[in-house]
Amino acid sequence: MAIAEHYSRMKIDPQRVKQAAKLLLFLLVLVSLNQVVDWLAGLFQFQFWPHHLDMATLIFCLSSLLYILLLATPFLPGVEIGLILMSLLGLPGILVIYLCTLLALSLSFMLGRILSPMTMARVLDWFHLERARNLVEKLAPLDAAERSRFLLENAPSKLVPLLLRHRYLVFTVLLNMPGNALVGGGGGIGLIAGMSRLFPFPRFLLLIALAILPGPIFFLLRGS
Repeated sequence: MAIAEHYSRMKIDPQRVKQAAKLLLFLLVLVSLNQVVDWLAGLFQFQFWPHHLDMATLIFCLSSLLYILLLATPFLPGVEIGLILMSLLGLPGILVIYLCTLLALSLSFMLGRILSPMTMARVLDWFHLERARNLVEKLAPLDAAERSRFLLENAPSKLVPLLLRHRYLVFTVLLNMPGNALVGGGGGIGLIAGMSRLFPFPRFLLLIALAILPGPIFFLLRGS
């Protein structure tokens, strides 16, 4: 009886229920989209025969465009298609995928620059993430130097200032970390970098040009 009375007195917060439902819906959408990407990646894993050669150029162009779109979109693992193309096509595929990766991450970065901070605040508010929304609203009117100073002075953890001071290294590690789709993938990382206004685009472009080299170098050494 005492246990029943205890649970009867517990109040369920409607806002928490809505937040959990929205996060669950978001996760279901992401899982579904990832399944679609895995299916698309499987379409490219077939043996080319002589009668396929007339279609090779079209398939390569379409798959490169699909790779750019997937990689630039947060939480979608477009890397698999890039790996398949580099494995199948050797040096030409490695060079094209390297350039496509630069383009995709640059697009996600520029999208982050274009998006209004208030748009991000509304998204966070939809998920009932009030503290994150309030932080975005406070950072919105500040320039890059002021944002960096504000974050360093108001960071709730000693780890945050360390990450901010070494943000280029942190970005490189996140970009090459296995399973980074959980934190947004290349597209999500580039989007956040653009929205933060803490990365000048020339430095960002040089950073990703160096950060994504391990994959192409691996396939070049493997091919040789």
